[in-house]
Amino acid sequence: MTGSDRGAEIDRKECVIRMNDAPTKGYQSDVGRRTSLRVVAHSSMQRVLRNRLELLNSSQDTFFVFWGPGNYMRRDGKGLVYNNLRLMKQVMPKLQVYVISRLKMLHFDELFKKETGKDRKRSNSWLSTGWFTMAIAMEVCDRIDVYGMIPPEFCKSPKPSVPYHYYEPAGPDECTMYVSHEQDRHGSHHRFITEKRVFANWARMFNIHFYQPEWRPAPVAKNSTDSS
Repeated sequence: MTGSDRGAEIDRKECVIRMNDAPTKGYQSDVGRRTSLRVVAHSSMQRVLRNRLELLNSSQDTFFVFWGPGNYMRRDGKGLVYNNLRLMKQVMPKLQVYVISRLKMLHFDELFKKETGKDRKRSNSWLSTGWFTMAIAMEVCDRIDVYGMIPPEFCKSPKPSVPYHYYEPAGPDECTMYVSHEQDRHGSHHRFITEKRVFANWARMFNIHFYQPEWRPAPVAKNSTDSS
């Protein structure tokens, strides 16, 4: 997104969705100023709190949706993320905060299995915030314009190094991050490339468009076997 000059274009959208602690301040010309909805992972909670002056205090008109595993979201006083969310609401009562329910989390797991044939838990992986964000957008939007997402085959050939986050120029390389997570079978990782294949498939059926880089999913290859 850096140097894209897409900010004004993004701000003209009816609804602008951002993920985790992705900032706008200092990047307005490239990513815009508005945030209608912010989807946040349990693992990004502390980063959001560290940047609360920008992400929370100045975002009273933004809806926040937090997701996380059950032990982080439990409501018996032992859920770390849920406890922080309750405190946030007490300090900023006008903040519009929601959590993805356990039932909905199971639904997103089933959606992943349906689309990939893989059981998320058995494959020892976590769904990414991008997965939740795209699935939520599919439920509420008639058209989805995605900015900054590379196509699933992008990292197969050598590419110039691009940071994983536009706001962390010295951070990890995007393709290095995607490939390492996709290939690792030990520990909990995201299947970024697998998810992107699903998003590309959805774009063949629904009103989904990709920009920066701009790309369209390749048509599904037809069976070349002649019928007799």
